[in-house]
Amino acid sequence: MYQYARFRARQALLVSAVFSGLPTFSFAQATTSTTPASKPGQAIPGTQGSSSFASSVPAKPIPGVIPISLQSAIDRGLRQNLGLLLSSADIGAARGQRWEQLSALLPHATVSPYADRSKLNLQELGLLFSPANFSLPMTVGPYSYFDARLGVTQTVFDWKAIKTAQAASESLKSAEYTYKDARDLVVLAVGYSYLQAIADEARIATAEAQVQAAQAVYDQASDQVRAGTSPQIDALRAKVELQTRQQQLIQARNDFAIQKLTVARVIGLAPGQEIDLTDKSLYQPLEGISVEEALKRAYASRSDYQAAMKDVRAAELSRDAAKAGYFPSVSVTGDYGAAGLHVSSTTSVSDIRGTLTIPIFTGGSVHGDVLQADARLQQSRERMDSLRAQIDADVRTALFNLQSSADQVKVALSNIDLAEQTLTQSRDRFTAGVTDTVEVVQSQETVASAHEQYISSLYNYNFAKISLVRAMGAAETGFKEYFKGK
Repeated sequence: MYQYARFRARQALLVSAVFSGLPTFSFAQATTSTTPASKPGQAIPGTQGSSSFASSVPAKPIPGVIPISLQSAIDRGLRQNLGLLLSSADIGAARGQRWEQLSALLPHATVSPYADRSKLNLQELGLLFSPANFSLPMTVGPYSYFDARLGVTQTVFDWKAIKTAQAASESLKSAEYTYKDARDLVVLAVGYSYLQAIADEARIATAEAQVQAAQAVYDQASDQVRAGTSPQIDALRAKVELQTRQQQLIQARNDFAIQKLTVARVIGLAPGQEIDLTDKSLYQPLEGISVEEALKRAYASRSDYQAAMKDVRAAELSRDAAKAGYFPSVSVTGDYGAAGLHVSSTTSVSDIRGTLTIPIFTGGSVHGDVLQADARLQQSRERMDSLRAQIDADVRTALFNLQSSADQVKVALSNIDLAEQTLTQSRDRFTAGVTDTVEVVQSQETVASAHEQYISSLYNYNFAKISLVRAMGAAETGFKEYFKGK
Protein backbone atom coordinates (compact mmCIF):
# COMPACT_ATOMS: atom_id res chain seq x y z
CA MET A 1 0.00 0.00 0.00
CA TYR A 2 2.87 2.36 0.74
CA GLN A 3 5.39 0.95 -1.71
CA TYR A 4 6.19 4.44 -2.97
CA ALA A 5 7.89 5.28 0.32
CA ARG A 6 10.51 2.60 -0.27
CA PHE A 7 11.27 3.86 -3.78
CA ARG A 8 11.63 7.46 -2.63
CA ALA A 9 13.85 6.47 0.26
CA ARG A 10 16.16 4.58 -2.06
CA GLN A 11 16.27 7.44 -4.55
CA ALA A 12 17.00 9.96 -1.81
CA LEU A 13 19.94 7.84 -0.66
CA LEU A 14 21.27 7.51 -4.19
CA VAL A 15 21.03 11.21 -4.94
CA SER A 16 22.59 12.04 -1.60
CA ALA A 17 25.39 9.57 -2.23
CA VAL A 18 26.19 11.16 -5.58
CA PHE A 19 25.93 14.83 -4.68
CA SER A 20 27.34 14.68 -1.16
CA GLY A 21 30.73 13.81 -2.56
CA LEU A 22 31.02 15.94 -5.66
CA PRO A 23 34.10 18.13 -6.02
CA THR A 24 34.07 21.42 -4.22
CA PHE A 25 33.57 23.36 -7.43
CA SER A 26 30.10 21.88 -7.71
CA PHE A 27 28.92 23.77 -4.64
CA ALA A 28 31.44 26.53 -4.12
CA GLN A 29 33.78 28.73 -6.05
CA ALA A 30 36.40 26.72 -7.93
CA THR A 31 39.93 27.09 -6.65
CA THR A 32 43.23 27.20 -8.49
CA SER A 33 44.84 24.52 -6.42
CA THR A 34 47.34 22.38 -8.27
CA THR A 35 46.10 19.24 -6.54
CA PRO A 36 43.83 16.86 -8.46
CA ALA A 37 40.10 17.32 -8.00
CA SER A 38 39.72 13.85 -6.54
CA LYS A 39 41.57 10.78 -5.47
CA PRO A 40 42.45 8.56 -8.46
CA GLY A 41 40.13 5.63 -8.84
CA GLN A 42 37.27 7.22 -6.96
CA ALA A 43 34.34 7.46 -9.36
CA ILE A 44 32.15 9.62 -7.14
CA PRO A 45 34.13 11.42 -4.41
CA GLY A 46 32.92 10.81 -0.89
CA THR A 47 30.92 7.68 -1.65
CA GLN A 48 33.95 5.37 -1.33
CA GLY A 49 32.28 2.72 -3.43
CA SER A 50 29.04 2.70 -1.39
CA SER A 51 26.98 4.20 -4.21
CA SER A 52 25.57 1.73 -6.70
CA PHE A 53 26.22 4.31 -9.43
CA ALA A 54 29.96 3.73 -8.95
CA SER A 55 29.46 0.05 -9.82
CA SER A 56 28.21 -1.96 -12.75
CA VAL A 57 27.46 -5.43 -14.07
CA PRO A 58 30.49 -6.20 -16.28
CA ALA A 59 30.03 -7.22 -19.89
CA LYS A 60 32.02 -9.89 -21.70
CA PRO A 61 35.67 -9.09 -22.50
CA ILE A 62 36.58 -7.96 -26.00
CA PRO A 63 40.03 -8.75 -27.44
CA GLY A 64 42.33 -5.81 -28.01
CA VAL A 65 41.98 -2.16 -27.06
CA ILE A 66 38.50 -0.61 -27.18
CA PRO A 67 38.24 3.06 -28.21
CA ILE A 68 35.88 4.78 -25.78
CA SER A 69 34.45 8.22 -26.45
CA LEU A 70 32.53 10.14 -23.82
CA GLN A 71 29.25 9.43 -25.63
CA SER A 72 29.97 5.70 -25.97
CA ALA A 73 30.96 5.58 -22.29
CA ILE A 74 27.61 7.08 -21.34
CA ASP A 75 25.78 4.66 -23.63
CA ARG A 76 27.55 1.72 -22.00
CA GLY A 77 26.81 3.10 -18.54
CA LEU A 78 23.12 3.38 -19.40
CA ARG A 79 23.16 -0.34 -20.17
CA GLN A 80 25.40 -1.75 -17.47
CA ASN A 81 25.48 0.63 -14.49
CA LEU A 82 24.31 -1.05 -11.29
CA GLY A 83 22.39 1.95 -9.98
CA LEU A 84 20.26 2.03 -13.11
CA LEU A 85 19.67 -1.72 -13.09
CA LEU A 86 18.51 -1.57 -9.47
CA SER A 87 16.17 1.30 -10.31
CA SER A 88 14.75 -0.75 -13.18
CA ALA A 89 14.07 -3.60 -10.75
CA ASP A 90 12.19 -1.14 -8.53
CA ILE A 91 9.76 -0.54 -11.39
CA GLY A 92 9.03 -4.25 -11.51
CA ALA A 93 8.40 -4.28 -7.77
CA ALA A 94 6.07 -1.28 -8.05
CA ARG A 95 4.20 -2.93 -10.91
CA GLY A 96 3.74 -6.05 -8.80
CA GLN A 97 2.50 -3.93 -5.89
CA ARG A 98 -0.03 -2.28 -8.18
CA TRP A 99 -1.39 -5.62 -9.38
CA GLU A 100 -1.59 -6.82 -5.80
CA GLN A 101 -3.77 -3.86 -4.82
CA LEU A 102 -5.80 -4.00 -8.03
CA SER A 103 -6.58 -7.65 -7.34
CA ALA A 104 -9.10 -6.62 -4.68
CA LEU A 105 -11.25 -5.00 -7.41
CA LEU A 106 -11.01 -7.75 -10.01
CA PRO A 107 -13.18 -10.87 -10.13
CA HIS A 108 -11.82 -14.04 -8.55
CA ALA A 109 -12.89 -17.34 -10.13
CA THR A 110 -12.25 -20.80 -8.71
CA VAL A 111 -13.20 -24.31 -9.69
CA SER A 112 -13.66 -26.77 -6.81
CA PRO A 113 -14.90 -30.22 -7.83
CA TYR A 114 -15.03 -32.86 -5.17
CA ALA A 115 -16.35 -36.41 -4.66
CA ASP A 116 -17.31 -37.83 -1.28
CA ARG A 117 -18.02 -41.30 -0.01
CA SER A 118 -18.94 -41.49 3.68
CA LYS A 119 -20.08 -43.86 6.40
CA LEU A 120 -21.20 -42.19 9.62
CA ASN A 121 -21.31 -43.43 13.23
CA LEU A 122 -24.57 -42.01 14.66
CA GLN A 123 -23.50 -42.50 18.25
CA GLU A 124 -20.49 -40.32 17.55
CA LEU A 125 -22.92 -37.64 16.45
CA GLY A 126 -24.93 -38.01 19.70
CA LEU A 127 -27.95 -39.89 18.28
CA LEU A 128 -28.46 -42.33 21.20
CA PHE A 129 -32.28 -42.26 21.74
CA SER A 130 -34.32 -45.37 20.93
CA PRO A 131 -38.08 -44.72 20.52
CA ALA A 132 -40.59 -47.53 21.17
CA ASN A 133 -40.78 -50.11 18.46
CA PHE A 134 -37.91 -48.34 16.66
CA SER A 135 -34.18 -48.75 16.86
CA LEU A 136 -31.57 -46.59 15.14
CA PRO A 137 -28.70 -48.30 13.41
CA MET A 138 -25.27 -47.57 14.84
CA THR A 139 -23.92 -46.57 11.40
CA VAL A 140 -25.32 -45.03 8.24
CA GLY A 141 -23.88 -45.66 4.87
CA PRO A 142 -21.79 -45.94 2.99
CA TYR A 143 -23.15 -43.31 0.63
CA SER A 144 -21.49 -41.05 -1.96
CA TYR A 145 -21.87 -37.49 -3.18
CA PHE A 146 -20.35 -35.53 -6.09
CA ASP A 147 -20.17 -31.73 -6.55
CA ALA A 148 -18.35 -29.64 -9.17
CA ARG A 149 -18.84 -25.85 -9.38
CA LEU A 150 -17.33 -22.72 -10.83
CA GLY A 151 -17.35 -19.99 -8.20
CA VAL A 152 -16.94 -16.26 -8.89
CA THR A 153 -16.47 -13.49 -6.33
CA GLN A 154 -16.66 -9.84 -7.41
CA THR A 155 -16.36 -6.66 -5.37
CA VAL A 156 -19.15 -4.33 -6.44
CA PHE A 157 -18.11 -1.36 -4.35
CA ASP A 158 -15.15 -0.93 -1.98
CA TRP A 159 -13.95 2.65 -1.77
CA LYS A 160 -10.90 1.69 0.26
CA ALA A 161 -9.76 -0.85 -2.33
CA ILE A 162 -10.36 1.66 -5.13
CA LYS A 163 -8.23 4.36 -3.50
CA THR A 164 -5.53 1.87 -2.54
CA ALA A 165 -5.27 0.69 -6.15
CA GLN A 166 -5.07 4.30 -7.36
CA ALA A 167 -2.29 5.02 -4.87
CA ALA A 168 -0.37 1.99 -6.13
CA SER A 169 -0.73 3.32 -9.71
CA GLU A 170 0.76 6.65 -8.66
CA SER A 171 3.58 4.81 -6.89
CA LEU A 172 4.34 2.98 -10.13
CA LYS A 173 4.54 6.30 -11.98
CA SER A 174 6.87 7.58 -9.26
CA ALA A 175 9.13 4.55 -9.74
CA GLU A 176 9.20 5.18 -13.48
CA TYR A 177 10.23 8.80 -12.94
CA THR A 178 12.84 7.64 -10.45
CA TYR A 179 14.24 5.36 -13.14
CA LYS A 180 14.49 8.31 -15.53
CA ASP A 181 16.26 10.30 -12.85
CA ALA A 182 18.65 7.38 -12.33
CA ARG A 183 19.60 7.66 -16.00
CA ASP A 184 20.57 11.28 -15.42
CA LEU A 185 22.64 10.23 -12.42
CA VAL A 186 24.43 7.65 -14.58
CA VAL A 187 25.32 10.40 -17.07
CA LEU A 188 26.67 12.45 -14.18
CA ALA A 189 28.70 9.58 -12.70
CA VAL A 190 30.11 8.45 -16.07
CA GLY A 191 30.85 12.02 -17.11
CA TYR A 192 32.69 12.70 -13.88
CA SER A 193 34.88 9.59 -14.08
CA TYR A 194 35.60 10.08 -17.80
CA LEU A 195 36.52 13.76 -17.44
CA GLN A 196 38.75 12.95 -14.48
CA ALA A 197 40.50 10.30 -16.58
CA ILE A 198 41.22 12.60 -19.50
CA ALA A 199 42.42 15.27 -17.05
CA ASP A 200 44.85 12.70 -15.63
CA GLU A 201 45.93 11.85 -19.20
CA ALA A 202 46.59 15.53 -19.88
CA ARG A 203 48.73 15.67 -16.76
CA ILE A 204 50.89 12.89 -18.21
CA ALA A 205 51.56 14.90 -21.36
CA THR A 206 52.35 17.97 -19.28
CA ALA A 207 54.64 16.00 -16.97
CA GLU A 208 56.50 14.50 -19.94
CA ALA A 209 57.09 17.96 -21.38
CA GLN A 210 58.34 19.19 -18.02
CA VAL A 211 60.71 16.23 -17.72
CA GLN A 212 62.15 17.04 -21.14
CA ALA A 213 62.58 20.70 -20.21
CA ALA A 214 64.19 19.80 -16.88
CA GLN A 215 66.50 17.35 -18.66
CA ALA A 216 67.60 20.06 -21.07
CA VAL A 217 68.35 22.46 -18.21
CA TYR A 218 70.28 19.76 -16.35
CA ASP A 219 72.35 18.92 -19.43
CA GLN A 220 73.08 22.57 -19.95
CA ALA A 221 74.08 23.07 -16.32
CA SER A 222 76.30 19.97 -16.39
CA ASP A 223 78.07 21.24 -19.51
CA GLN A 224 78.72 24.59 -17.86
CA VAL A 225 80.00 22.93 -14.70
CA ARG A 226 82.42 20.84 -16.75
CA ALA A 227 83.46 23.98 -18.61
CA GLY A 228 84.08 25.73 -15.30
CA THR A 229 81.62 28.54 -15.99
CA SER A 230 79.06 27.48 -13.35
CA PRO A 231 79.34 26.10 -9.83
CA GLN A 232 78.48 22.50 -9.00
CA ILE A 233 75.40 23.60 -7.08
CA ASP A 234 73.72 24.68 -10.33
CA ALA A 235 73.96 21.13 -11.66
CA LEU A 236 72.74 19.68 -8.36
CA ARG A 237 69.81 22.06 -8.29
CA ALA A 238 68.87 21.14 -11.87
CA LYS A 239 69.22 17.44 -11.03
CA VAL A 240 66.80 17.77 -8.12
CA GLU A 241 64.32 19.54 -10.36
CA LEU A 242 64.65 16.81 -13.01
CA GLN A 243 64.05 14.01 -10.53
CA THR A 244 61.08 15.87 -9.05
CA ARG A 245 59.50 16.09 -12.49
CA GLN A 246 60.23 12.41 -13.08
CA GLN A 247 58.43 11.53 -9.86
CA GLN A 248 55.44 13.59 -10.93
CA LEU A 249 55.39 11.77 -14.26
CA ILE A 250 55.40 8.38 -12.52
CA GLN A 251 52.54 9.47 -10.29
CA ALA A 252 50.57 10.92 -13.22
CA ARG A 253 50.83 7.64 -15.14
CA ASN A 254 49.71 5.69 -12.10
CA ASP A 255 46.76 8.02 -11.51
CA PHE A 256 45.67 7.68 -15.11
CA ALA A 257 45.87 3.88 -15.04
CA ILE A 258 43.75 3.73 -11.88
CA GLN A 259 41.20 6.20 -13.22
CA LYS A 260 40.78 4.14 -16.39
CA LEU A 261 39.90 1.20 -14.14
CA THR A 262 37.30 3.41 -12.49
CA VAL A 263 35.81 4.36 -15.86
CA ALA A 264 35.61 0.70 -16.82
CA ARG A 265 33.94 -0.11 -13.48
CA VAL A 266 31.31 2.61 -13.88
CA ILE A 267 30.36 1.78 -17.47
CA GLY A 268 30.41 -2.01 -17.13
CA LEU A 269 33.49 -3.12 -19.07
CA ALA A 270 34.99 -6.52 -18.37
CA PRO A 271 37.71 -6.61 -15.68
CA GLY A 272 41.11 -6.01 -17.27
CA GLN A 273 39.64 -4.66 -20.51
CA GLU A 274 42.09 -2.35 -22.30
CA ILE A 275 40.55 0.97 -23.37
CA ASP A 276 41.61 4.12 -25.17
CA LEU A 277 39.84 7.36 -24.23
CA THR A 278 39.33 9.13 -27.54
CA ASP A 279 37.71 12.40 -26.39
CA LYS A 280 39.90 15.11 -24.97
CA SER A 281 39.05 18.12 -22.82
CA LEU A 282 38.93 20.74 -25.55
CA TYR A 283 37.43 24.07 -24.58
CA GLN A 284 34.00 24.64 -26.14
CA PRO A 285 32.35 27.91 -25.10
CA LEU A 286 28.74 27.58 -24.01
CA GLU A 287 26.05 30.02 -25.00
CA GLY A 288 24.64 31.81 -21.99
CA ILE A 289 21.38 30.68 -20.43
CA SER A 290 19.43 32.77 -17.96
CA VAL A 291 18.61 31.57 -14.48
CA GLU A 292 14.89 31.92 -15.16
CA GLU A 293 15.06 29.79 -18.30
CA ALA A 294 17.19 27.15 -16.58
CA LEU A 295 14.81 26.95 -13.62
CA LYS A 296 11.80 26.70 -15.90
CA ARG A 297 13.39 23.79 -17.72
CA ALA A 298 14.42 22.16 -14.46
CA TYR A 299 10.97 22.22 -12.87
CA ALA A 300 9.45 20.84 -16.07
CA SER A 301 12.11 18.19 -16.74
CA ARG A 302 13.62 17.02 -13.46
CA SER A 303 12.44 13.44 -13.10
CA ASP A 304 13.09 13.40 -9.36
CA TYR A 305 10.75 16.38 -8.99
CA GLN A 306 8.10 14.64 -11.08
CA ALA A 307 8.52 11.54 -8.92
CA ALA A 308 8.11 13.67 -5.79
CA MET A 309 4.82 15.06 -7.09
CA LYS A 310 3.62 11.52 -7.80
CA ASP A 311 4.62 10.58 -4.26
CA VAL A 312 2.44 13.38 -2.90
CA ARG A 313 -0.47 12.23 -5.03
CA ALA A 314 0.02 8.62 -3.90
CA ALA A 315 0.07 9.79 -0.28
CA GLU A 316 -3.17 11.73 -0.80
CA LEU A 317 -4.87 8.65 -2.26
CA SER A 318 -3.52 6.51 0.59
CA ARG A 319 -5.07 8.93 3.07
CA ASP A 320 -8.40 8.67 1.21
CA ALA A 321 -8.09 4.89 1.36
CA ALA A 322 -7.51 5.06 5.11
CA LYS A 323 -10.63 7.22 5.59
CA ALA A 324 -12.62 4.81 3.44
CA GLY A 325 -12.26 2.26 6.23
CA TYR A 326 -15.46 3.82 7.67
CA PHE A 327 -17.44 3.20 4.45
CA PRO A 328 -19.57 0.13 3.66
CA SER A 329 -18.63 -2.30 0.90
CA VAL A 330 -20.69 -4.52 -1.37
CA SER A 331 -19.64 -7.83 -2.90
CA VAL A 332 -21.35 -10.57 -4.92
CA THR A 333 -20.53 -14.27 -4.83
CA GLY A 334 -22.01 -16.88 -7.10
CA ASP A 335 -21.34 -20.39 -8.30
CA TYR A 336 -22.72 -22.76 -10.91
CA GLY A 337 -22.10 -26.45 -11.47
CA ALA A 338 -23.38 -29.99 -11.15
CA ALA A 339 -24.10 -32.16 -8.12
CA GLY A 340 -25.51 -35.61 -7.39
CA LEU A 341 -24.84 -38.98 -5.84
CA HIS A 342 -22.56 -39.98 -8.68
CA VAL A 343 -20.86 -38.30 -11.60
CA SER A 344 -23.26 -40.04 -13.96
CA SER A 345 -26.34 -38.87 -12.10
CA THR A 346 -25.80 -35.15 -11.52
CA THR A 347 -28.08 -32.20 -12.01
CA SER A 348 -27.25 -28.54 -12.41
CA VAL A 349 -27.00 -26.45 -9.27
CA SER A 350 -26.29 -22.74 -8.69
CA ASP A 351 -26.09 -20.18 -5.96
CA ILE A 352 -25.78 -16.38 -5.91
CA ARG A 353 -25.66 -14.02 -2.98
CA GLY A 354 -24.77 -10.44 -2.24
CA THR A 355 -23.10 -9.15 0.89
CA LEU A 356 -23.25 -5.65 2.37
CA THR A 357 -20.53 -5.06 4.96
CA ILE A 358 -21.03 -2.03 7.22
CA PRO A 359 -18.27 -1.15 9.70
CA ILE A 360 -19.80 -0.26 13.07
CA PHE A 361 -16.89 -0.26 15.47
CA THR A 362 -13.34 -0.91 14.32
CA GLY A 363 -11.59 -0.45 17.64
CA GLY A 364 -9.80 2.68 16.48
CA SER A 365 -7.83 0.89 13.72
CA VAL A 366 -9.25 3.15 10.99
CA HIS A 367 -8.46 6.24 13.03
CA GLY A 368 -4.89 4.99 13.44
CA ASP A 369 -4.58 4.37 9.69
CA VAL A 370 -5.77 7.90 8.99
CA LEU A 371 -3.25 9.43 11.39
CA GLN A 372 -0.40 7.48 9.79
CA ALA A 373 -1.55 8.42 6.29
CA ASP A 374 -1.72 12.10 7.25
CA ALA A 375 1.83 11.94 8.59
CA ARG A 376 3.12 10.31 5.41
CA LEU A 377 1.32 12.90 3.28
CA GLN A 378 2.89 15.72 5.27
CA GLN A 379 6.33 14.17 4.86
CA SER A 380 5.84 13.78 1.11
CA ARG A 381 4.82 17.42 0.74
CA GLU A 382 7.77 18.62 2.78
CA ARG A 383 10.19 16.49 0.74
CA MET A 384 8.75 17.91 -2.48
CA ASP A 385 9.06 21.50 -1.23
CA SER A 386 12.63 20.83 -0.09
CA LEU A 387 13.50 19.28 -3.46
CA ARG A 388 12.09 22.29 -5.29
CA ALA A 389 14.36 24.57 -3.26
CA GLN A 390 17.30 22.21 -3.88
CA ILE A 391 16.67 22.35 -7.63
CA ASP A 392 16.86 26.14 -7.46
CA ALA A 393 20.17 25.88 -5.59
CA ASP A 394 21.52 23.24 -8.01
CA VAL A 395 20.76 25.36 -11.06
CA ARG A 396 22.17 28.56 -9.63
CA THR A 397 25.29 26.80 -8.35
CA ALA A 398 25.91 25.13 -11.70
CA LEU A 399 25.58 28.46 -13.54
CA PHE A 400 27.95 30.16 -11.09
CA ASN A 401 30.50 27.38 -11.48
CA LEU A 402 30.17 27.42 -15.25
CA GLN A 403 30.88 31.14 -15.48
CA SER A 404 33.68 30.99 -12.93
CA SER A 405 35.43 28.03 -14.54
CA ALA A 406 35.09 29.58 -18.02
CA ASP A 407 36.85 32.70 -16.76
CA GLN A 408 39.53 30.57 -15.11
CA VAL A 409 40.20 28.74 -18.38
CA LYS A 410 40.89 32.04 -20.13
CA VAL A 411 43.19 33.25 -17.34
CA ALA A 412 44.98 29.88 -17.22
CA LEU A 413 45.71 30.02 -20.95
CA SER A 414 47.20 33.48 -20.55
CA ASN A 415 49.27 32.30 -17.58
CA ILE A 416 50.72 29.42 -19.60
CA ASP A 417 51.89 31.79 -22.31
CA LEU A 418 53.43 34.19 -19.78
CA ALA A 419 55.06 31.40 -17.78
CA GLU A 420 56.64 29.85 -20.87
CA GLN A 421 57.99 33.25 -21.95
CA THR A 422 59.45 33.67 -18.49
CA LEU A 423 61.09 30.24 -18.67
CA THR A 424 62.58 30.98 -22.09
CA GLN A 425 64.09 34.24 -20.84
CA SER A 426 65.43 32.57 -17.68
CA ARG A 427 67.16 29.86 -19.70
CA ASP A 428 68.64 32.49 -22.02
CA ARG A 429 69.91 34.43 -19.01
CA PHE A 430 71.40 31.25 -17.54
CA THR A 431 73.10 30.43 -20.85
CA ALA A 432 74.55 33.92 -20.93
CA GLY A 433 75.83 33.50 -17.38
CA VAL A 434 73.71 36.38 -16.07
CA THR A 435 71.90 34.21 -13.52
CA ASP A 436 72.06 30.76 -11.97
CA THR A 437 69.66 27.80 -12.01
CA VAL A 438 67.58 29.17 -9.13
CA GLU A 439 65.77 31.47 -11.51
CA VAL A 440 65.39 28.71 -14.09
CA VAL A 441 63.98 26.23 -11.55
CA GLN A 442 61.53 28.84 -10.29
CA SER A 443 60.39 29.47 -13.86
CA GLN A 444 59.95 25.75 -14.39
CA GLU A 445 57.77 25.59 -11.27
CA THR A 446 55.70 28.46 -12.61
CA VAL A 447 55.19 26.72 -15.93
CA ALA A 448 54.19 23.48 -14.20
CA SER A 449 51.74 25.33 -11.98
CA ALA A 450 50.24 27.18 -14.96
CA HIS A 451 49.66 23.94 -16.86
CA GLU A 452 48.10 22.27 -13.81
CA GLN A 453 45.79 25.23 -13.28
CA TYR A 454 44.73 25.04 -16.92
CA ILE A 455 44.00 21.31 -16.72
CA SER A 456 42.05 21.73 -13.49
CA SER A 457 40.05 24.71 -14.73
CA LEU A 458 39.27 22.97 -18.02
CA TYR A 459 38.14 19.87 -16.16
CA ASN A 460 36.03 22.04 -13.83
CA TYR A 461 34.46 23.78 -16.80
CA ASN A 462 33.50 20.57 -18.58
CA PHE A 463 32.12 19.03 -15.42
CA ALA A 464 30.20 22.22 -14.68
CA LYS A 465 28.44 21.76 -18.03
CA ILE A 466 27.45 18.20 -17.10
CA SER A 467 26.31 19.44 -13.70
CA LEU A 468 24.16 22.09 -15.38
CA VAL A 469 22.36 19.67 -17.68
CA ARG A 470 21.82 17.38 -14.70
CA ALA A 471 20.47 20.28 -12.64
CA MET A 472 18.05 21.12 -15.45
CA GLY A 473 16.88 17.48 -15.53
CA ALA A 474 17.90 16.53 -19.05
CA ALA A 475 21.37 15.07 -18.68
CA GLU A 476 20.83 12.30 -21.20
CA THR A 477 19.54 14.57 -23.98
CA GLY A 478 21.21 17.80 -22.88
CA PHE A 479 24.63 16.17 -22.98
CA LYS A 480 24.50 16.05 -26.77
CA GLU A 481 23.57 19.73 -26.83
CA TYR A 482 26.44 20.91 -24.64
CA PHE A 483 29.15 18.47 -25.83
CA LYS A 484 29.10 18.68 -29.62
CA GLY A 485 32.34 16.98 -30.50
CA LYS A 486 35.79 16.09 -29.35
